[in-house]
Amino acid sequence: MKLHTLAHSRTGDKGDTSNISIIAYRAEDYPLLCEYLTAERVAEFFAGMREAGAAQVRRYELPNVQALNFVLPGILRGGVTRSLALDAHGKCLGSALLALEIQDLRLA
Repeated sequence: MKLHTLAHSRTGDKGDTSNISIIAYRAEDYPLLCEYLTAERVAEFFAGMREAGAAQVRRYELPNVQALNFVLPGILRGGVTRSLALDAHGKCLGSALLALEIQDLRLA
């Protein structure tokens, strides 16, 4: 299934760093998100977009709101004032991540 069946997202930016929050629709799906969406998996998903040598992707857990927040340094290629990218704010990155195929580990 696609991640968007379990969650929605919000994004933000500061300089060349984007943060992506993945928020579970239902509290009972939050543990699955925690298990599946590691910082490493998100880094791998966006590997082709991040600058070489960028700092590691960091994951923060927000259990009170059933959300995970990922910080992705180097993905905005300099940020709004320096990037030639069509989406220099990185607003579409959350939507892109929601297309990630995931396996429902509860059914495995």
